Formats: sequence, structure tokens, C-alpha cells
Amino acid sequence: MARGFYSPKGGEGGRQGRARRTNWLGLLPGLGFSLVFIASCSSTPPRSEPPPVLPISPGLPGTADLTQSPGFAPFIERMRRHGFAPAQTRAILAGARYQPAVIELMDRQAPRASGPSGAWTRYRAKFVNEAVIGAGLGFWDRYALALARAESRYGVPPEYILAIIGIETHYGRVLGKTRIIDALATLAFAYPRRADYFSQELEQYLLMVREEGLDPYTPRGSFAGAMGLGQFMPSSFRRYAVDFDGDGHRNLWDPVDAIGSVAHYFAQNGWQRNGLVAIPAQVQSREKADTLPSGLDTRYTLAKLAQAGIRPSIQLGSSEGISLLKLDAQGGYEYWLGLANFRVITRYNRSIYYAMAVHQLAQALQTGRMTQRTHSGASPQ
Repeated sequence: MARGFYSPKGGEGGRQGRARRTNWLGLLPGLGFSLVFIASCSSTPPRSEPPPVLPISPGLPGTADLTQSPGFAPFIERMRRHGFAPAQTRAILAGARYQPAVIELMDRQAPRASGPSGAWTRYRAKFVNEAVIGAGLGFWDRYALALARAESRYGVPPEYILAIIGIETHYGRVLGKTRIIDALATLAFAYPRRADYFSQELEQYLLMVREEGLDPYTPRGSFAGAMGLGQFMPSSFRRYAVDFDGDGHRNLWDPVDAIGSVAHYFAQNGWQRNGLVAIPAQVQSREKADTLPSGLDTRYTLAKLAQAGIRPSIQLGSSEGISLLKLDAQGGYEYWLGLANFRVITRYNRSIYYAMAVHQLAQALQTGRMTQRTHSGASPQ
């Protein structure tokens, strides 16, 4: 994720820029800071007074006041360790609204079907198509310098950075409508199944807005709290986001900072410069190939795969640590060999289908870029 685990898609389109910076911390009691920030152009609307909480909350019987949740008092103490006075934390979270739609969306996530159903073919079609490729090539034209600089610094090719941003937010067109503080507070205090995880993300969010001088009610994103063009969760923001345009702030709603941050995420998670990602496997016998376990956690040598009649479609320089991937494609399973860089992509989202869509979209973008430059007479880079 970079945002860790979640990358649900929102519905806010087209606005790119900066989340509003404010001096909210200096206005709240007990912090001891007096910070003044100059607001710049905003991808999210200026703060308005939070509307009143709903009179009834299904997640919190008899009240919609999230501060009455059993998990609220421990959270107050957790934030005290970071220098947030209890009154300060209460003042911030009093403005968070319980969002029943967030709970509904979390519970609506469909379980994966078992058995062959063509799921990979349908998944791929959502992200590897002419519309996404065309938008990605346009984004590449606009931000070619930043992409080249990110590759030079972090070793991640532009097409893989673009593929992440394309799949996550269609290059900034779908950034999400939900206020991050509402999403995280709802899930931290009214969603027991994942309360621990989202309490940690809420903690990281409050630290993030303090560090960046943001109005806590301004940033918007997915219903699970993911933010910006790369859809980072707050913990990933604090760990991996970078100020790539040199303005003194990390801003994932800004394309240049998003480009650098996605590349930095990959580099910090083990991306190998000039390394392969995944290659198709040649399978002599599907029945024999099926005797080997498949999945992200598998590790094979070329010799072990060859014993089962599985060979790479191109020559590999390394024979260690190969993952056997089996994709439920329409008309039959596809077999692929995932290498170290493929597993790095799954650190962003632990899904074979997600990582393979990133890989195949990246390959399509690279091909499209070379074709464009050839037709224009430029050297294909």
C-alpha cells in the first residue's frame, strides 16, 4: 500500500494539487507549537465546519459520537506518547464523522472464487486497456523529467511508476471522496474486526498532518484511508513519501511528489535496478506442473522447475528464488515465473493479480512509448 494493504477506488476526478496547510495545531490547547503555514492551491476543498454527527450509529449503539467508542480512551493515551494532550486529541477527533457507508464498503469486499473461472482475464481487462494506456502515455509526456529523475535516483523504470499510479487512481482522475479522518476514525472505533490496524493508521495520520502542517479535515481519499495519486496509507506516507519537487513538503496529491514517492517505496522494499519482474513459463505438461505448489511464497530453482516440465520463456541469469504463479485465465490457466521485483510489487498490494496487472500495464506503456518516439523520429528511450 504503499498504502499497505488497501487500494479501494474512490470517485473524485481530475483535481490535482496540494492538500491545504494550516495552523490548526497552534490553535489547539496543550501542544506548545505555534506554526503558521501558507495555503497553496488545493486538490481537496478548504476545510468547512464538520456537519453534526448522525443521531444513530449502527456501529455504536445509541450514539454516533465516535469519542464514546470503547477504543477511544486507549487511543487518547497512545497519542499522549507523541505529545498530543488529551484535550487536543479529543478536539481533533470530535470533528470526525461516523460514516456507515465506509463499514458497508469494507464488508462488501467479495471473497475470491475457487476453481477456474477466468478471474484473471476479467481483472486484467479493467486495468490493461487502451484507455489506461493512452492516459498513461499522456502522463508520461507531461512528467517525463520527473520520471527520468526518479529512475536515476531509485532505479525504478518510469513504466512501473506509471503503472502503479494508473491502476490506483487512473493518473489522478479517481482520488477518492472520503475525508481521511472520517474513514480512519470510523474503522478504528466502529469496526472491531480491523480496529487494531486502523487505530494504528489513525495514529500515523495525526502524526502525518502534524508533520506536514495539514488541516486534518482536508485530505480526502479512499474509504479505507488511502491517499493521493499512489494511494498510500498514512503509515506508508510517513515511511516512504518524499518531497520530490523540492518545495519543503511531501504531497502525494502532487504528481511529482507522487512519482518520487512510488519509486522510493519500491527502492526501499528491495527493487533491483535492471532486474526482471516476471516472465511466461513454458509448460510441457499441465498435469505435471500442477504437482508443484504455486503462489507468492513458493521458491524454486530452475532445475526443480525443469523436473516438472516448466521452463522460462527466456534465459535467466539467476536460478534461485523463483515463484511459480498460476493465473486463472479464460480458456485455461497461465503459468508465469515471478522474480524478486515481482515480489516487491506485491509489497504494495499483496495480490498476484494486482502485481501482474502492474507488470503487464508497464510493458504496454513501454511499448507504446517506444512506438510514439519512433513515429516522432526521436530516439526510443
